[in-house]
Amino acid sequence: MPRAVLIGPPGAGKSSVGRQLAKILECEVLDTDLEIEKQTGRKIFDIFTEDGELAFRALEHDLVLAVLSSAPGVVALGGGSVLDKDVAHYLEKCNFPVVYLEVSISQAAPRVGFNRERPLLTINPRQQWLSLMDKRRPIYEFLSTIKISTDNRKPAEVAKEIASAIGAAL
Repeated sequence: MPRAVLIGPPGAGKSSVGRQLAKILECEVLDTDLEIEKQTGRKIFDIFTEDGELAFRALEHDLVLAVLSSAPGVVALGGGSVLDKDVAHYLEKCNFPVVYLEVSISQAAPRVGFNRERPLLTINPRQQWLSLMDKRRPIYEFLSTIKISTDNRKPAEVAKEIASAIGAAL
């Protein structure tokens, strides 16, 4: 069972905060997007563009559910994984902390770059990000047990706040 699961949009800092939190908690971190790339030998952008979003979401569904039931450390979920009914149901019923890393578009933009290989942000990235958030924000808020803003904060600072919130000794 995970020690904590991080959810949030692109640019929220799930990967970097996850690494810092794992150091504090002295455990492993598993980033599901990176794990999909590792298992398939392909970049997520390539899976999206060559096989389509449905194919990616099927891979993500299976991996995320497996990880949530077995990973002993910190798990950083891909931003869209919470859209899956099974994943959302699992997170809703789990007994581990689900941390929503909240970020504004002004902070997410330089982090994501909006010119990198983000499959859902390739055309009009700022507008796409805002549209994603309109759909996802209520889900992130509903599923989270802890909500923390990452705006103007370093990953280590956010990780310390999460560790404190979940009762880890610092």
